[in-house]
Amino acid sequence: MTAAAPTGISYRLPQERRLVTELPGPASRALATRRARAVAAGLGSSVPVYAADADGGVIVDVDGNSLIDLGSGIAVTSVGASEPRVAAAVAEQVRHFTHTCFMVTPYEGYVAVAEALNELTPGDHEKRSVLFNSGAEAVENAVKVARLATGREAVIAFDNAYHGRTNLTMALTAKRMPYKADFGPFAPEIYRMPMSYPFRDEPGMTGEQAAARVISAMEVQVGAEEIAAILIEPIQGEGGFIVPAPGFLAALSAWAKDNGVVFIADEVQTGFARTGSWFACEHEGIVPDIITMAKGIAGGLPLSAITGRAELLDAVHPGGLGGTYGGNPVACAAALAAFETMKVYDLPGRAAHIGEVAFTRLRDAAQRIPAIGEVRGRGAMIAVELVTPGTTTPDPALAKTIAARALEQGVIVLICGTYGNVVRLLPPLVIGDDTLNDGLDVFIAAIEEGANA
Repeated sequence: MTAAAPTGISYRLPQERRLVTELPGPASRALATRRARAVAAGLGSSVPVYAADADGGVIVDVDGNSLIDLGSGIAVTSVGASEPRVAAAVAEQVRHFTHTCFMVTPYEGYVAVAEALNELTPGDHEKRSVLFNSGAEAVENAVKVARLATGREAVIAFDNAYHGRTNLTMALTAKRMPYKADFGPFAPEIYRMPMSYPFRDEPGMTGEQAAARVISAMEVQVGAEEIAAILIEPIQGEGGFIVPAPGFLAALSAWAKDNGVVFIADEVQTGFARTGSWFACEHEGIVPDIITMAKGIAGGLPLSAITGRAELLDAVHPGGLGGTYGGNPVACAAALAAFETMKVYDLPGRAAHIGEVAFTRLRDAAQRIPAIGEVRGRGAMIAVELVTPGTTTPDPALAKTIAARALEQGVIVLICGTYGNVVRLLPPLVIGDDTLNDGLDVFIAAIEEGANA
């Protein structure tokens, strides 16, 4: 089925689900054999097929199968995996230079990206930005800035949180397997608090009540005068696409402001149009002191950033922030092209439309499939939590079954959640409606078949 494209978007590859071999096919199996001899076993992959091409809402594997991509490389290829503006900007930059290191010989692209981030992120206060390579690196540096600027050490993180795989970000991450198991000891002065999780909280608990629970625990267990930062994902990603109850984020942000605590919004997965706004904290009217970004920032190239209040970032001594590859000129060129694409195609609006389509269909399915405990998310950040019918008991086996059945029919979906029982959809924001609906047809059928097996 060929997609009805969003206005103005054209595709290089046919936007169709097409299976010409079993999955994985012979070429993918051959690559898997090579991989086993060359790549460390600790690196896993969600699907067993190997990509050869990708465009719009599809990935074509090395055997010629065309699969509908409802994962976007974990929310990275929001503008598509080969968006023409991004590809052209990268080619042009590579023609001139690939690297000088901004800390040695600076260049305009870095400055232009920082200017764009200062404009795009919430708030009209004076801002500064610094560029890095990965989401974990951005989070690490946000914490560094908060600790230096406040002279305090304690950092508040939350149940179900995911912030990365470095030592500090593993400490900030809640889930043990596979992220933290046997990798300790971890960085100290991290304190974990209960997240607002409406599906699993006491019935009727408001966002304000959930925040009061956290504030009481922080004041009793840590002490406001010891806390450098509250670090939170406005919608938790790997933890299960958990949307906190309205009022939760606002209450924590207000408490942080009153107590001289830096409020850091980790928008690595939620940022850059994914939730129907440029950033997820905008849905709650939150203006973070520092915001961390990566994933969708540069059309698939490795780039991350922190943007924050000028007085916080400028408090750091010269040389205290940086890195050899941070703000690489090729990645900066890609980011500027990706920002332009998001604006030209109104991808925040497109994400909101994708959400309307998907949530309508999935919530209808939930009415007839008792194993669906909750459908949640915002915009094109969509999740289905699977449970034993009639309970809130997680069903991770069903989540795996559903993902496998979807893949058998040529649709890529991802699993997440603290209990491994959430299937998430993160389609490219340029996916066509026909392709999206075809993918949803397969996904919903996989839920029904898996739940009734």
